[in-house]
Amino acid sequence: MTATRLAVGFIPLLDAAPLVVAQEMGYAAEESLDLDLLRAPSWSSLRDMLVFGRVQAAHMLAPVPVAAALGLGGAGAPLAAVSVLSVNGNVIGTSRALAARLRDQGHAFGFDDAGAAGRALIAAAPQPLRIGVPFPFSMHAELLYYWLSALGLPAPQGVDIRTVPPPLMAEAIAAGEIDAFCVGEPWGSIVVEQGVGELLLPGRAIWSFAPEKVLAARTDWATAEPDLLGRLIRAVWRAGRWLDAPGSRSLAAEILARPEYLDLDAEVLDRGLTGRITIAATGEQRDVPGNLEFHRGAASFPWRSQAAWIAVQLAARTGLDRAAAARTGSGTFRSDLYRAALAATKADLPGASAKLEGALAEETAVASDGGHLFLRPNRFFDRRIFDPDAPL
Repeated sequence: MTATRLAVGFIPLLDAAPLVVAQEMGYAAEESLDLDLLRAPSWSSLRDMLVFGRVQAAHMLAPVPVAAALGLGGAGAPLAAVSVLSVNGNVIGTSRALAARLRDQGHAFGFDDAGAAGRALIAAAPQPLRIGVPFPFSMHAELLYYWLSALGLPAPQGVDIRTVPPPLMAEAIAAGEIDAFCVGEPWGSIVVEQGVGELLLPGRAIWSFAPEKVLAARTDWATAEPDLLGRLIRAVWRAGRWLDAPGSRSLAAEILARPEYLDLDAEVLDRGLTGRITIAATGEQRDVPGNLEFHRGAASFPWRSQAAWIAVQLAARTGLDRAAAARTGSGTFRSDLYRAALAATKADLPGASAKLEGALAEETAVASDGGHLFLRPNRFFDRRIFDPDAPL
């Protein structure tokens, strides 16, 4: 079969790895696909590339399809999240000046306690705290809002959230335009590498199994091209499985370092992929197990309950009805399309398409097609539990 060329957009981040690996390691070719991977400069431009048909699929922020379904952000077309590309992978950091104030106040930068880190940040930060995020509708923003609000700083009312493309985050910190940031790796590590800031917390300390990026397509294209879509989902699923195999991450860092992808030092990329994070220019390091997941624990499964959580967060800060938003938003994570694509594989898929978010404190066996699926912990730092059937 002649390979079908498929245009797929991405932002230069570590969590684009499943798409890059699918092409470079031959998983796309196994499905008779040739992925034309197009690098975009910003999330807004990538969204527009997808909406206007320049690409057929894209590496996308998990909240963007949900926001589009709720009429937020002006996407211009319904979008479907047909697979989760990555779980976790964000870091929160501060300017060097703010980090120094945190240290002067006794914060130890333990990198694992979201409550302690958040309280220290609120106490030390200027008012209002200016925080850079890559896009208004992103897990970066939603995690920050959830975290700060739970600790008594009303968000977004009490913070100044500014949109900064990931590759420009270090520049914004250096210029004094923002005091802190939340960004996907490797751009937090680049802030440290350039000596302009320090890392305070990994995103997974706020929600230990948060869907970060999704494989997105226009809903009308996904409906019209089920065969092509299924082939793409399978190629990316196999790439994610390879990425989570022992020993794969260092080779992945070398591939991603190439000029056409991230064009950065492979050693810096390896930090985020392995979870061995350098948090300060002094070389101080922290280990973050599960810093970036692609496959284990059904990481790539598009849980409708994850979409419902995102929808409720968006509704809460935009004045929409939360229950209605949960119902609408949950439909954008297309577990049905994902199941159809992987039906003929050996994928061990969960028996349900929604679950209680935040309920798992440890690795837990769940009902699945193969009977061997263990979900990983998915706790929120404040121990709340989100029930998609009772989202208020």
